[in-house]
Amino acid sequence: MTDFDLTVTIASWNTRERLRDCLSSLVALSDEARTQIIVFDNASSDGSPGMVRECFPQVTLLESEKNLGFGAAHNRAMDAGSGRYFLALNPDAIVRPGTLAGLVAFGDSHPRAGIIGPRIVNPDGTLQYSCRRFPTIEAALFRNTLLGRLFPKNRFTGDYLMRDWAHDEPRQVDWVSGAAMMVRAEMRADIGGFDERFFMYCEDVDWCLRAHQAGWEVWYAPVGEIVHVIGSSTDQVANRMIRMFHHSMWLYYKKHEVGKVSPLLRPLVPLGLWLRGSLFITKNRWDAFVRWLRK
Repeated sequence: MTDFDLTVTIASWNTRERLRDCLSSLVALSDEARTQIIVFDNASSDGSPGMVRECFPQVTLLESEKNLGFGAAHNRAMDAGSGRYFLALNPDAIVRPGTLAGLVAFGDSHPRAGIIGPRIVNPDGTLQYSCRRFPTIEAALFRNTLLGRLFPKNRFTGDYLMRDWAHDEPRQVDWVSGAAMMVRAEMRADIGGFDERFFMYCEDVDWCLRAHQAGWEVWYAPVGEIVHVIGSSTDQVANRMIRMFHHSMWLYYKKHEVGKVSPLLRPLVPLGLWLRGSLFITKNRWDAFVRWLRK
């Protein structure tokens, strides 16, 4: 028998103030479900571990001497947890009242739901498209690229982000964002945790795909609301994260998609990913140069 309904795991790297707000929101909701909170600190240098120890003695703190990455950190935290469900949560997220109870109740009423994603919004209240269809080469060509700016209403981006519905009712989906995803402990025992070869990015897509392949359901369930500030950790090392994102896309392609592509076209995929990443980095450097000139 598990000790908790829900174990919330947070992988943190240099997000002290955001983490403080996140934990405050969780502690305030402790009556919603039997909840255990575990923070895995990925070798932060901003005093995050000390803040957790001082301000949140009820929170279990695990510390690493090096940054293990997103998936590995959550795996270690989940290994230390004993909930019926695990909620992988970003440290730059604020959980609104009713969300924890709503997620647990939804999971209990859908016994084949292995992964459940809540409604996620930006700080201004606008929707974050946190449930999506599986990525395609076409979506990669249009998502956040010059082509996408030239054709903002292209169907490839729209299909990928599932813009064809209001995101106001539960629905089975391909995958949900790792910024806030609840996982049934039974499913994790069945298929394992995050694939740690993904240091960061695409590990959530991979886990959801593996859940589908094993016969589990993946649901988007707007039974509560989580406010998410995108990029609190990654913006600190933006260009490195761009490289990491495209490397993770390459790993995901090799693991799941390479067999679907004609052998003649396969060499174009790594070239395309390299060009895409290089364009993003070049733009960042140019923007930084322009800001320097304007000082």
